[in-house]
Amino acid sequence: MIKPNKAFAIAALTGGLSLVSASALARDTVNVVGSSTVYPFATVVAERFGRNTDFPTPKLESTGSGGGFKLFCAGIGTQHPDITNASRRMKSSEFEMCQRNGVEAITEVKIGADGIVIANSRKADRMDLSLRQVFLALAKDVPDPQGGDKLVANPYDKWSDIDAGLPAKEIRVMGPPPTSGTRDAFVEIAMEGGCKTFGFIEAMEKKEMRSVCHNMREDGAFVEAGENDNLIVQRLAQDKDTLGIFGYSFLMENSGEIQASTINGVEPTPDTIADEQYPVARSLFFYIKNAHAGVVPGVQEYAKEFTSEGAWGDNGYLVDVGLIPNPRNVRLETAKAVRELKPMTGNEL
Repeated sequence: MIKPNKAFAIAALTGGLSLVSASALARDTVNVVGSSTVYPFATVVAERFGRNTDFPTPKLESTGSGGGFKLFCAGIGTQHPDITNASRRMKSSEFEMCQRNGVEAITEVKIGADGIVIANSRKADRMDLSLRQVFLALAKDVPDPQGGDKLVANPYDKWSDIDAGLPAKEIRVMGPPPTSGTRDAFVEIAMEGGCKTFGFIEAMEKKEMRSVCHNMREDGAFVEAGENDNLIVQRLAQDKDTLGIFGYSFLMENSGEIQASTINGVEPTPDTIADEQYPVARSLFFYIKNAHAGVVPGVQEYAKEFTSEGAWGDNGYLVDVGLIPNPRNVRLETAKAVRELKPMTGNEL
């Protein structure tokens, strides 16, 4: 049973008792949504938190980063999530959506780094790709192979059509959908990075350039595989001619069956990702709805566990499942922000 002062606080968050369902009032479990890439890390923390404290194990849902922000920013009140995970930073448009819906005080937590890998079965030859080749393989429109500064519908059927040094196999790549932070980061870093090696595209107005660089093929060469990265891993284990796009942590979990391509000659490892030698490295985050701390039991306590040295430190248990830790000074500063529930200003974005 909820104490009167807690019920009052929850009702106040939603603007009155009439707006809050009975189940919402009774919720005593932390609700976490968001990125499928951060999901495995958050799950490990949640299980330990539930096992080692008096709080219930938090409820996690993998919705993708974009889907998580939509749910998180929809409003204040326990019918809405308390925390959202993200494999990219919150966009300014998402921050503004939160503000419009009354989600004003938000604490940003950068949990570490991850690399996006392009992997295949260990039964196949390891691929060595450049960002330019990745763009040419997966973009909807590409520079005309016959020359000139014009774009044509992607004509490449096989990897060897792009470069004779690549395998004479059909281009078949599985990857995340547009709601995924991994997809956002992949098009921002990998696709745009390869796209801008063509001078006439780099010289375009930013909006036009991004439209060209970020548009993925729709002819079957690139297949959206949903938010469950494990499905991609399972497919690669069964089909040695297919490649998959997902976070480095999934590569580590399944390293006996799959292998990562090198990108621009660099293999993804904890060291190359941490110092950004690997071309497709990105940061991982979660965001706390500060108004829910102290109302939904365990919100801040769960965040403190996640940001403890025993979890995300250099020798923490999250390193064992693939997290690349932040530098120590960043960890200390971020843990302090969690303790104080330091709100974002929006200027960080």
